[in-house]
Amino acid sequence: MAKAKKKEYGIKQNPALKQIAAPVLAYEPPRPRRYNPPIGLIGCGGISASHLGAYKKMGLNIVALCDKIPGRAENRRKEFFPGAQVYSDYHQLLKRDEIEVVDIATHPSDREYLIPAAISAGKHVLSQKPFVTKLDKGEEFAELAEKKGVVLAVNQNGRWAPHVSYMRQAVNKGLIGQVAGAHLRCSWDHEWVRTTDFNRLHHVILFDYAIHWFDMINCYIADKKPLRCFSTLMRAGHQKSTPPLLGQTLIEFEGAHASLVFDAAVSFGQEDVSYLTGSKGTLISRGENILNQPVSLYTGKGYSTARLKGQWFVEGFMGTMGELLCAIEQKRQPINNPRNNLRGLAMCFAAVKSAETGKPQVVGQVRSTNPKTCRVAPK
Repeated sequence: MAKAKKKEYGIKQNPALKQIAAPVLAYEPPRPRRYNPPIGLIGCGGISASHLGAYKKMGLNIVALCDKIPGRAENRRKEFFPGAQVYSDYHQLLKRDEIEVVDIATHPSDREYLIPAAISAGKHVLSQKPFVTKLDKGEEFAELAEKKGVVLAVNQNGRWAPHVSYMRQAVNKGLIGQVAGAHLRCSWDHEWVRTTDFNRLHHVILFDYAIHWFDMINCYIADKKPLRCFSTLMRAGHQKSTPPLLGQTLIEFEGAHASLVFDAAVSFGQEDVSYLTGSKGTLISRGENILNQPVSLYTGKGYSTARLKGQWFVEGFMGTMGELLCAIEQKRQPINNPRNNLRGLAMCFAAVKSAETGKPQVVGQVRSTNPKTCRVAPK
């Protein structure tokens, strides 16, 4: 009896791709050609050190530092810009006519009055993220800036993390064609919040931390409308901190989808991965942490790996302010403008609401966050 022909199942692999040179892309932080205006910083808390360290490296002209607690502003002055003036009242900083740009690095509740005050004073503004807790408020700020003829940008520094910026540029250049899937996974240890005020923030993962990743999705799948989000959130069985550290989100687009997975209680074997697939190719970035990762590109021409300069912390913060200054110099809107940022925020708000209700949420219909779960609870 003739032997039955054996059926073969599975996907046939493509012939071995050849290694080619990595595309040269403009992923490094943008710098203005000549524009270096006097800048004031409002809010001298922990993250301000990253802002000021980046600005010092860029050679920017920081002339004023302001904080409700004068000692914090004084410490930043001594460390980074000894010639700057220190204030405890933001009104005094905004009265200085020579200051053209204001970096507002405070909590969202304070920015609700600081942003319109700075815009009304005729200052260009870089707002800390998350930009707003109400989408309508963000639209109001965008309209006010346009009316006053100033430029408003959002400090989504993750856009200029070297690997994110390279992947963003690759997508914009059409190197992988039409994006169909974007899948980002973070596995790290976020237990450090135990000894901070963030231990009282329920959505420290899906809101405070993941705001960067929703913005990345916003950039990677920029040409398609986000439709719905479904999220889950839970505590790890072994975690010590109060907020739930395990979160995940699925996002539906018109003709594409995305997923975010956050394992924030990983003590060993930490990893950060980004996987973008499109009609012409695939981009993969992988590293032990978020700071700096090589990016591999796979297309019909072959594969390449780009070894990138810089890290998220420093270059990321250089990118946000650099883009704002370039936009002012070139008389255009920055790519991190408020209206663009609101698209990522709408996904974030829908994801948070989904985690709280256990039901999918339509992107854009959830107009605000829950103040009980998205703000640091009082002691």
